[in-house]
Amino acid sequence: MPGRTKEDIIRMVREENVEFIRLQFTDIFGMLKNVAITSGQLEKALDNQCMFDGSSIEGFVRIEESDMYLWPDIDSFVILPWNSQIGKTARLICDVYTADGMPFEGDPRYVLKRALNKAAQMGYDTFNVGPECEFFLFLVDGEGNPTTITHDKAGYFDLGPVDLGENARRDMCLTLEDMGFEVEQSHHEEAPGQHEIDFKYTDALNAADAIQTFKLVVKTIARRHGLHATFMPKPIHGIAGSGMHVNTSLFRKGKNVFYDENGPLQLSQEAYWFMGGLMKNIRSITALTNPLVNSYKRLIPGYEAPVYIAWSARNRSPLIRVPTARGTATRLELRCPDPSCNPYLALAAILYAGLDGIENKIQPPEPVNRNLFDMSNEDRCAGHIGVLPGSLEEAICEMSQSEFARELLGDHIFNKYIEAKQKECEGYKTQISKWEIDAYLKNY
Repeated sequence: MPGRTKEDIIRMVREENVEFIRLQFTDIFGMLKNVAITSGQLEKALDNQCMFDGSSIEGFVRIEESDMYLWPDIDSFVILPWNSQIGKTARLICDVYTADGMPFEGDPRYVLKRALNKAAQMGYDTFNVGPECEFFLFLVDGEGNPTTITHDKAGYFDLGPVDLGENARRDMCLTLEDMGFEVEQSHHEEAPGQHEIDFKYTDALNAADAIQTFKLVVKTIARRHGLHATFMPKPIHGIAGSGMHVNTSLFRKGKNVFYDENGPLQLSQEAYWFMGGLMKNIRSITALTNPLVNSYKRLIPGYEAPVYIAWSARNRSPLIRVPTARGTATRLELRCPDPSCNPYLALAAILYAGLDGIENKIQPPEPVNRNLFDMSNEDRCAGHIGVLPGSLEEAICEMSQSEFARELLGDHIFNKYIEAKQKECEGYKTQISKWEIDAYLKNY
């Protein structure tokens, strides 16, 4: 709830019998971290005096520069509904600061704040984001370890008793609502064991915080149902992977600047420029929106995930779709991101790319209203339709050569991220897969 004070937090902790507070932050790879304190240390935390060892977090700092401070965002305070039996647990999302009181350049939340500040300097006061997060529910083995056996065999929009995840999904929605989310809908997705829960759009910083909280809730409630929830993009060969479509809209003084009643498709020139910036820069930021080796097992033709750099208001095969809603609800839907991404970096990249389009008046190409997967290579080449990187290695190569990406991330995250992802690619390339054994062992 916005507008809270330190005194409000202290009073709520006392009145609600909160014993522990988790000070949460996110590393550059999107992993949620925390330092837990007792309620007796709350005032110290609210005065930005809680220190942690930054050298222990991958991608942060060297050991000789390790002192970091957590500055809580007071508006992020919430009591965790699942830890209320004996002494409750609350959480505060934090920004990371250096010992000299400066924002840490390796903090992904700071990267998003920088992008939002650039938007503000250009006259845009709000960047709204509505994420659509998909995930799988898998059975666990006798020791509680996840398997790749889906919890059910249901399909798109199925319901119980075929949809065996219905009860877990219901409890996830109720828990999210307890934590202040406005859940708009939930349903079974296309693949067996695959689900989606959508929550109401909000400004980008709160949306990124919400995505991190959403993942934690889904995993926690799944475990309580004896299941494992995963946001891995493509856990099973031959069926659809999990995406995180990102709906975006830009506002100035409370008005959606993407809407123009008299414009083509009732879209404004700024909407077209924003789209043009996304299409121009998408290959440079795909390593952020799709950050895993596994992400590129989803980005292949035949499973509805976008591969080709095009847009349309009439079909769902292109990279960018323009949903039919207009007025305040006018938005652009970027369809390539997956839920393994770091939401702070991904949303910062999307906004920064769109602002680049507006600044430089980058006009997108004509829409492609045909199913792109049914088009021939010749037709796509004739239409100058680009393609997303086909692997993490290719995406990192694109990013490493991009001054746009370096400016977006800053030198620290840019260098650390590329170095780590190159190691990830090397590690993957040295592994021997089951497919290789099955295809080659007997024949060669």
